[in-house]
Amino acid sequence: MTPKRISEDELPSLLARLPKTIDLESSAARSRALVRRRGVKSAASLLRLALGYAACGLSLRAAAAWAEVAAVASLSDVALLNRLRRAADWLGEIFGTLLSERLSETVTSTDEYRLRLVDATTLCHPGSRKTNWRLHIRCRLGARPQIEQVELSDEHGGETLRRFGRSPGDIEICDRGYAKATDLAAVVEAGSDFIVRTGWGSVGLRCPDGAPFDLFAALDGLPELGSAEATVALTLDRTGRKLLPVRLVMLRVSEAAAERSRRRARRKSRKQGKTIRGKTLRAAGFVLLLTSLPAERFSADDILALYRLRWQIELVIKRLKSILHLDQLPAKDPNLARAWIYSKLIAALLLDEITGQVLDTSPCAERNGAATRLTLASPVRLTPDDFAGRFHRAAFARCLDYSRSTSVPTFA
Repeated sequence: MTPKRISEDELPSLLARLPKTIDLESSAARSRALVRRRGVKSAASLLRLALGYAACGLSLRAAAAWAEVAAVASLSDVALLNRLRRAADWLGEIFGTLLSERLSETVTSTDEYRLRLVDATTLCHPGSRKTNWRLHIRCRLGARPQIEQVELSDEHGGETLRRFGRSPGDIEICDRGYAKATDLAAVVEAGSDFIVRTGWGSVGLRCPDGAPFDLFAALDGLPELGSAEATVALTLDRTGRKLLPVRLVMLRVSEAAAERSRRRARRKSRKQGKTIRGKTLRAAGFVLLLTSLPAERFSADDILALYRLRWQIELVIKRLKSILHLDQLPAKDPNLARAWIYSKLIAALLLDEITGQVLDTSPCAERNGAATRLTLASPVRLTPDDFAGRFHRAAFARCLDYSRSTSVPTFA
């Protein structure tokens, strides 16, 4: 995507896809993103400057030169920096409105169960050796994963499920960074469910009656092949009196996969200057999942298969970083960095809408007359065979078969 193309071709079509609920002029005035119009005549021009700077990967000086040649604006690189710094909140508001449009479509769904994938990725300033920003992402999984909710935080913002709103029937699928007992309890209180990976010491495990649960005794009794599960409870307070009943799904991985996990654990311990614990090495040979889904509807193998779909959000993050270069943050100034990140995300959502229409449309529809939209696998509705007919059994079978295929990354 070159500056010329985004100025003459892509940008007008992208801006035309903004929701009608967004009034660029009034929102820019309200957020004080555009107070003085010397050099930048309109809010649309300011948005074009932001997208040109971020989506095209231009430096401030190159973006200012492009704006002059393309008759978008007339300002210096320093003036552009100040304009973008002041527009950070405004760009975040535009991005939030785009996301709210997707969220409004999601909450009106009548499906009893809906898959939601949760993860976070880190962004660093130029020359930084630590995390400076953390982008928290929640996707809905249908025919393809779509970004549904996003929150940008600094390096102190940890991974937690409390960042996201949810509706009854959502199934949150996330990695071990989200295995926090109080957060999982909040998911259940909202009428949702979860599938989350956990470590041997991530949460306090108890028996349903509150007695201590011997995790490693249960792991030693696992078969060489196949999965097993146990009914346990999570402690929600220090006294151990408040408990959250959950299912613990366990799977023994191959020796090769276990050895890879041990090597990663040793490398991480050395990097942190710590001595690795024996229990960590023992637990590296197993996959441990916590879920609130009922056993009569979802077997242990179903839970494992559904968790494997979590790699789809990894692909979303990889596309943001490898195609849109979200990981190449050029700014150290906090407000300029926020403006750059929000501009990248605005471009990502608008481009995702375009590619979604391509994926959902038959490639031969043009030859056959009027274009028709095809439903590839939307939405993925989960049910085993004994469900009461509200769900698509074929979609559920495809979901499980797809997650068990050899093309899907296995547990490590």
